Amino acid sequence: MTDVSEETETPTARRTGWAAALAGVVAGAAGLAAAELVAAIIAPGASTLFAGGAAVIDAAPRWLKDFAVETFGTADKAVLLTTMAVVIAVGAALAGVLELRRPPWGAVVIGVVGAIGAVLAVLRPDATVLWAVPSGVGVAVAVLLLRSAIRRLVPESESEDGAATMDRRGFLLVTGAAAGGTVVALVAARLLSAGSTAVRAARETLRLPAPRTVAPPIPSGADQAIDGITPYLTPTMDFYRIDTALRVPQIDPASWSLEVSGMVERPFTLTWDELLALPLEEHYVTLACVSNEVGGDLIGNARWLGHRISALLDRAGPHPDADMVLSRSHDGFTAGTPLSVLRDPARPCLLAVGMNGEPLPVIHGFPARLVVPGLYGYVSATKWVTSLKVTTFAADQGYWTPRGWSARGPIKVQSRIDVPRRSVAAGDVTVAGVAWAQHTGIGKVEVRADAGEWVRAELADTVGPDTWRQWHVSLPLAGGDHTLEVRATDAAGRVQTDEPAPPAPDGATGWHRVSVTAR
Repeated sequence: MTDVSEETETPTARRTGWAAALAGVVAGAAGLAAAELVAAIIAPGASTLFAGGAAVIDAAPRWLKDFAVETFGTADKAVLLTTMAVVIAVGAALAGVLELRRPPWGAVVIGVVGAIGAVLAVLRPDATVLWAVPSGVGVAVAVLLLRSAIRRLVPESESEDGAATMDRRGFLLVTGAAAGGTVVALVAARLLSAGSTAVRAARETLRLPAPRTVAPPIPSGADQAIDGITPYLTPTMDFYRIDTALRVPQIDPASWSLEVSGMVERPFTLTWDELLALPLEEHYVTLACVSNEVGGDLIGNARWLGHRISALLDRAGPHPDADMVLSRSHDGFTAGTPLSVLRDPARPCLLAVGMNGEPLPVIHGFPARLVVPGLYGYVSATKWVTSLKVTTFAADQGYWTPRGWSARGPIKVQSRIDVPRRSVAAGDVTVAGVAWAQHTGIGKVEVRADAGEWVRAELADTVGPDTWRQWHVSLPLAGGDHTLEVRATDAAGRVQTDEPAPPAPDGATGWHRVSVTAR
């Protein structure tokens, strides 16, 4: 026999459950907002959300990192933060329901999550015990609001017909005030991000010294007048960004310094003013990410301004047994670069401070980063760099090496078809794109249609072997579907392999193929 009272109480219980879930979400959001506000005052890196996100990035297996970059590209961090927000919201909703039905376990869950956030924050590079404070404040705010809201969902009395009544008005006031406070706290956190504001102001007012060695002018024939082809010089706003920094480090140049240490005779520390007083050089260098798929766009060419890393190493006097330099970023990322590459007099390896005629953008490493021709970025292009440790590959590893990537990352010969894509008019069709083999240079590019004979493309001019080159060729295409392929040969005679391989562990290989329809 069915209990009639249970039937009449079920809708009310269901509504109360949804209200408890809402209370959990609002309380969780308010707690995170409070933590962000406190972190803006103490240190942006102490943020509970960003400390947790950084831990996820560090712990992510290689296959997941590859999937994220391949699927989302430079939007991978936004996707991570969105996913975390959804997970936190669901968890907070469950905590609200749990607090209603099994108090105080909902508050306990929030406390445990906050404690984990505090630990993760304290474990971040350069963290202090104060970095635990934002998480602590966030937990306190979330728990107080949650318990206050849930208390108003518990029946206080019975109405004249015997039904349980709740303080609905009080519940709405608590959750509404919490939601409003969340918005205010987030806005205040944004306004109080003094570090970000100071860094932005410092960069905008900075005037870099003129280079003592000026980059040669770009030849007039380096940019072909072909619609859709990648420009020789990548605009700064279009330059790819792949790194492990969930929150971009904000470093005031006045407080920046570079420590050169390790297996050296004369360790030293370089300040910002001392760096700008050194001879600066300009060079065009194409950088590429090891995660770049065949035909991908995680590559760009820019004009960099900086001081020769070899000069810094000579000043320090590396030990004869040293064979690697471990560079470290402000956010804890490390890269292991062959010492012989950094000391190669023919290779313009720079401690860079400028990009395309302006100070480095913050997202690209302001105030200083490494630029090394011929190596993938994961072993060379450390942004927000703060130290160079001369060491050995046997003694130290860069960030990605223990995660399954090769310890040394020389860039492989690659080429890409930019045009045409999809549909073209039948007849003579212009096929064009870019090819690269940094520090060696491109010697030849060939294109073919439908696995036919290779046709040699015309190479555009270039500044030198450290940048990519445009190429183009005209192919006759009859009506119908066609497959275009490209391969490059570097200046040393090495032909781009057709053997397909994924980016891991040392760079993708294979020929870029494009399917088009001639009409």
